[in-house]
Amino acid sequence: MNSNFNPELYANKIALGPMVRAGRTPLRMLALEYGADLVYTEEIVDEKLLKTKRVVNELLGCVDYTIDNNIELRVAKEEAQKCILQIGTNSAEKAVKICKKFGQDVAAIDVNMGCPKPFSTHQGMGAALLAQPEKVKEILTSMVANSQVPVSCKIRVLNEREKTLEFAKMIQSCGVSAIGVHGRRKDERPSNTNRIDEIRDVSNSLSIPVLAKYVSFVLMSFAL
Repeated sequence: MNSNFNPELYANKIALGPMVRAGRTPLRMLALEYGADLVYTEEIVDEKLLKTKRVVNELLGCVDYTIDNNIELRVAKEEAQKCILQIGTNSAEKAVKICKKFGQDVAAIDVNMGCPKPFSTHQGMGAALLAQPEKVKEILTSMVANSQVPVSCKIRVLNEREKTLEFAKMIQSCGVSAIGVHGRRKDERPSNTNRIDEIRDVSNSLSIPVLAKYVSFVLMSFAL
């Protein structure tokens, strides 16, 4: 078993899910104060992360990753063991570089394979990966082999229940510590039903924790 395999980090936990333009340090810290066990960063694209410079901010007690003095990611000391960096990527090579660069400052690294927005899918990231199981396997196995912290990913349910289960089992075989599941399909939006029963089926089919995305945008672990 890989040394970064740590399903206990995710099991039976309440997590603040990744939210673009919202899941930054103040909200993450507030969520922890009000009872969250884990907090996700907003999704950040691999190329942007790799351009950043790591700066230790002694005054504020945090680590900043900056581009031209603009803070792209800030991780406070108090949240470091509970903060999960979510990345957007379609490249195993870039994902591995991110693991090596950021692993010292976060609790885990998560790959977004569920975002249906064009800015993500047009670059082969997010929900575009749902149709590329071999690419997914390449990315995740490479990350697991090179990361010092646990690796996880977030997906959406597929058009057929059995296909979702098959996809989730393949992901588990890559050595990830957990998998997040959004109960809507790629072409569906918040007004559509969130298929909690299909998420439960995934949870019952796997031996690793499954984080279920609820309408409230809060992720909760299903009991295994």
